[in-house]
Amino acid sequence: MADAVCMKTTSVSPVGAPIVVEGLTKRYGKVQAVDDLSFAVRAGAVTGFLGPNGAGKTTALKLIVGLARPTAGRALIEGVPVESAVADANLLGVYIDCCGAHPGRSARNHLRSLAALAGLSRSRVEEVLEIVGLEQSAGRRVGTYSTGMRQRLGLAVALLGDPLILVLDEPLNGLDPQGIRWLRTLLRERAASGRTVLLSSHVLSEAAQTVDDVVVIHKGRLVRQGSINELARLGGGGVLVRTPTRERLATAVQRAGGRAEVVENGGRLLVEGLDAAQVGELAHDERVVLHELAPRGSSLEEVFFNLTEEEAA
Repeated sequence: MADAVCMKTTSVSPVGAPIVVEGLTKRYGKVQAVDDLSFAVRAGAVTGFLGPNGAGKTTALKLIVGLARPTAGRALIEGVPVESAVADANLLGVYIDCCGAHPGRSARNHLRSLAALAGLSRSRVEEVLEIVGLEQSAGRRVGTYSTGMRQRLGLAVALLGDPLILVLDEPLNGLDPQGIRWLRTLLRERAASGRTVLLSSHVLSEAAQTVDDVVVIHKGRLVRQGSINELARLGGGGVLVRTPTRERLATAVQRAGGRAEVVENGGRLLVEGLDAAQVGELAHDERVVLHELAPRGSSLEEVFFNLTEEEAA
């Protein structure tokens, strides 16, 4: 990818940022997994670390939390280089890879051993089991757990110390719709309390419902940094609207600088150039009745295509 593609929009000042990445690089032989990556993550927000499969997200997250050593560059957690930091479950909670529990051990005993190592009370184990919804199955052997239950156990490990910073790798994978809704609520509540969440995902439509800010990488390099709304607009997702007065709304959208076209065999109206909130306000001002108003999800691959095509023009 050409250097020109590494564009940035809304930036986060590294001064006081809980996570700062500076020139992070990781090579495995001739393979450049992470390439001169720099960004900062702000407190009080959920930041999505986005990229297609194979973009280098997991490797970068391992470097950020100290599970791998960089070839060059560094990551700072609350201003301290991660390789110099003392392990502190109250500061940093991490979920990368599987939960790490022995299949013959119960979830409760697994968490109790980790809590003891971190100097945490047994009562906190029961708290996190309830938080992640495993209190009824905590005595079962982990080897009998479904993928979603293992995911919840991994999240319980990350939450043990009630940390200020959470770093999660693809936390929505394996969860059922109810579990996804629960996790989104949990992460949003943590951000609202001023804490920091950095999570990776390769599906923009999922991340769009959870994150505030985005850091997008491709082939280990920064592609774009900004808000999720800015990225979604780049993807051309648009807003799908169902209304009995399509023509009236379409005219109003055009006056507001957007575009509107009928899709799905005369069904819904696709609005581009305006976000869902703007369309809703416009409909209210024009006294247009809405039966449906929803952002249309865009795949991350579509966003990358738009970005690279933009630079090639």
